[in-house]
Amino acid sequence: MYHSHALVESQDIGDGTRIWAFAHVMQGAKIGSDCNIGDHVFIESGAVIGNGVTIKNGVSVWDGVTIGDGSFIGPNAVFTNDLNPRSPRLEYVRNRYASNTWLKPTCIEEGVTIGANATIICGIHLGAYSFVAAGAVITRDVRPHALMLGSPARERGLVCRCAHTLIAYGIDGWSCSECDLKYDSALEITSDI
Repeated sequence: MYHSHALVESQDIGDGTRIWAFAHVMQGAKIGSDCNIGDHVFIESGAVIGNGVTIKNGVSVWDGVTIGDGSFIGPNAVFTNDLNPRSPRLEYVRNRYASNTWLKPTCIEEGVTIGANATIICGIHLGAYSFVAAGAVITRDVRPHALMLGSPARERGLVCRCAHTLIAYGIDGWSCSECDLKYDSALEITSDI
């Protein structure tokens, strides 16, 4: 379903995806099924969004950004794709933008949460089920299940796939404070919910 005030140029959008008012999806963007794309979201050609992703209002997803299945992108979260940006209209940098060698891809794995107003610097990898707190600035790779806080963000704990805090369990394991799911030291699930 596309809102009548959305501009949807891409044909590569999965079934059940909803795109709300004033969103703009450029031709060449890929969006999976059952996604929810909020008001005033911009998705550039070359962006790839998996299945079941929620992108809240005011987010721009640029070329080179890949968002994994089931991820949540909070309102006004910021992605980038160029570590040394300049206007390509400047004569002395124009040649750099003649090809896309400047583009630094960003990979967001399955189940990641990115909080409101967080900034993700390009060229990094966010591991599955990691959690970026509101306002955090991510400047380096993030391991799976890591809870990232601050600017620049630092790991401040671990979270379950349900997004609640993991606590030490036994000698080298983890247990969810909410759903009681158990993980081993490599953060592999050892018991089902």
